[in-house]
Amino acid sequence: MLNLEKINAEVFIARDSIVCWGAAELEFIRHAALISPRKRARICSHKDNEEPLHEMLIALAAGGYVRPHKHPTKAESLHVLEGAIDVFVFTSDGALSRVIPLSGSDATKAFYYRLPPDVYHTVMLRSDSAVIHEVTLGPFGHEHTIQAPFAPAEVNIELAQAYMDRLSAEEGNIS
Repeated sequence: MLNLEKINAEVFIARDSIVCWGAAELEFIRHAALISPRKRARICSHKDNEEPLHEMLIALAAGGYVRPHKHPTKAESLHVLEGAIDVFVFTSDGALSRVIPLSGSDATKAFYYRLPPDVYHTVMLRSDSAVIHEVTLGPFGHEHTIQAPFAPAEVNIELAQAYMDRLSAEEGNIS
């Protein structure tokens, strides 16, 4: 198991000089997501927010919500290791423009995507849990992320659930 520093309930930083992820880390991060208030957790391979490359092992558990957001100057890529998610992509005014189904085990679905900068997006869990490998550029700062004004804030769980239910219903209308 990696030497991890706990930053908060959902963020851990690998302090080993060489970072390897295996079954122990998968089990750890799945459990951390399950017990975290926002139902997600991550192990960061990068040692601090200023590093130029950020790689994270992220777990999502049922009941969580990731508010749609965009990174104006940063691309990101996701590789699903376990479970299944849908990535919802939006126009700047909040219309659903694309749904990208990703799965770590379903050979009929992609397991990887790369999103260009300045695109609103979110993820919807399609299994009990999912573990993904995310890569993006640093440095990290909340000013590098713009929360979608057309989506409910994470603190309003009922509105967020209704919003995600609506998106799920709209998914069949996207070509």
